[in-house]
Amino acid sequence: MVKHLDNQSFTTEVLKASVPVLVDFYADWCGPCKMMAPILDEIDTQLGDKVSVCKVNVDNNMDLAQTYRIMNIPAMFIFKNGEIAEKIIGATSKSNLVSLLEKHM
Repeated sequence: MVKHLDNQSFTTEVLKASVPVLVDFYADWCGPCKMMAPILDEIDTQLGDKVSVCKVNVDNNMDLAQTYRIMNIPAMFIFKNGEIAEKIIGATSKSNLVSLLEKHM
């Protein structure tokens, strides 16, 4: 299940995670973000225990949006060992996201 994070849970769920983490920085009003939601659900189901899929609402978590310099959404970051390994700005395909995640598993 895709986890919705806030400032408190981000450190535990992303920066201290033992598996790669795909973080989707999004907003409820963003059309392309809404398009990505079912894709992220499918990836979470498909890759299961190998990766973690999380979402951060930039309107509710402005500190995180500032920390990671989110200027455009959707912005999807892949974190590995607490570090940013990949950045994807804008909507993309499921196959592209899976390919990028597999590089870091």
